[in-house]
Amino acid sequence: PSGLSRKPSLQQGPILATGQNLTLHCRSDLSYDRFTLSKEGVGDLSQRLGWQPQPGLSQADFFLGPVGRSHGGRYRCYGGRSLSSEWSAPSDPLDILIPGQLPATPSLSVHPGPTVSSGENVTLLCQSRNPMDTFLLSKEGAADAPLSLRSVSQAQQFRAEFSFGAASSALGGTYRCYGSWDSSPHLLSQPSEPLELTVSGAHG
Repeated sequence: PSGLSRKPSLQQGPILATGQNLTLHCRSDLSYDRFTLSKEGVGDLSQRLGWQPQPGLSQADFFLGPVGRSHGGRYRCYGGRSLSSEWSAPSDPLDILIPGQLPATPSLSVHPGPTVSSGENVTLLCQSRNPMDTFLLSKEGAADAPLSLRSVSQAQQFRAEFSFGAASSALGGTYRCYGSWDSSPHLLSQPSEPLELTVSGAHG
């Protein structure tokens, strides 16, 4: 094997504000000389030479400019070596989500309340009067992709309940929810008002 089967990783926080500069970082623990970035439905966007942030690692930075509606989508990157025409296996897909693109602002609430004891069951409820196919829940500062649930229609409201079971201190933080449509899943509504969840250690 040539070693080119090892896939690189593609990194960037998932939800971006319009106008913010977007740079995608493709990284590998193999010494690739070059990287290419592709977008689902579009194909290859650009190639970049790799550089070494530290010995044994290689990286390329793809600067895509100020974020706009057209940046929403699913991206992958590949690593390659200059003496080979082969490319590595693709990175895991990275979804770039653009908020503020749908004419709706969902609301976010929490049961039993914004301050819970460790071990209590917690449910975050995202609702909208505007039709939504999916709701996404993001936590401020988290690098992970937001959680998503299919919308349920009830009493002229569209809603999704994100249930977390027994709360731990790691659940605490600031949350926002967004809605999306199946026809353009990478374009999101306005964010809800932020909701601050505090988990107290009353029960250890």
